Amino acid sequence: MSREIDLSGPQGNALALVGIADDLLRQLGRRDEFRDMRTDMLSSDYPNVLRVFEEKFGDLVTLINKPDE
Repeated sequence: MSREIDLSGPQGNALALVGIADDLLRQLGRRDEFRDMRTDMLSSDYPNVLRVFEEKFGDLVTLINKPDE
């Protein structure tokens, strides 16, 4: 079962998602990947943040209430 993040709530803003990504990488023992991932996440718009987050953590986290839903 994966964790759910409601994008319409306080955890749904870009900076909160970056923080969650940091925590997940730390838990997975992959903290060294954070700097590059953060740069990638914040290199464009909000849909890019979501795309990168889902590429990295889609098997662990389900994003609900996406803007396009």
